[in-house]
Amino acid sequence: MQHELTEILGILKFAGIFAPVFFILLHMMRQFLFLPVGLICMAGGVLFGSVYGTLYSIIGITLSSLLFYGLLRKMPKSLNRFMKIKRKIIGKRMPFSLGQIAILKLIPFIHFSLLSLFVLEITKSFKEYTKASVVSNVPLAFMYSTFGHYIFHLSVVWGIGIAAMMLVLFHLLRKKEWIVKWEDFFEKKENTPAKSA
Repeated sequence: MQHELTEILGILKFAGIFAPVFFILLHMMRQFLFLPVGLICMAGGVLFGSVYGTLYSIIGITLSSLLFYGLLRKMPKSLNRFMKIKRKIIGKRMPFSLGQIAILKLIPFIHFSLLSLFVLEITKSFKEYTKASVVSNVPLAFMYSTFGHYIFHLSVVWGIGIAAMMLVLFHLLRKKEWIVKWEDFFEKKENTPAKSA
């Protein structure tokens, strides 16, 4: 991971005054290049500093989320496929809250597009999705841009402590009540045999 970070920094240093633009574009293309979000945020923190690195990362990650939204709206079959994958992974549980999604975005090995799908699931319009994306992207951009380079030097004890704290926060930020549609609550099982008279 440190090797990839060095490569990204090397490429962005050659961009000169256009480095912020290339950095934001890199965030948008990240999902096609299979690069972790945290890695790019770390590069932004090292190259631009904590404040500008965080700002550019928020812009880039949000534009990436909006690109994902646009692609899914243009291709409804892909949305259905993503929803089936989501059901296979986490089952038919209630949607995560926005706070829980923000915490999940801090975990490097969770697929970012899946988390964008969670945001899509809890929002009703493009405006609401955009706002929720920005809110859930801020902690990710801030943490990795500001403290990302310390991750390589974390001890096991500190790692376990941070993971425990995130678990507690994840539990506290859950929604306390849910509104469930009548059809969803009394949904018939597809493979249930019909009763004979």
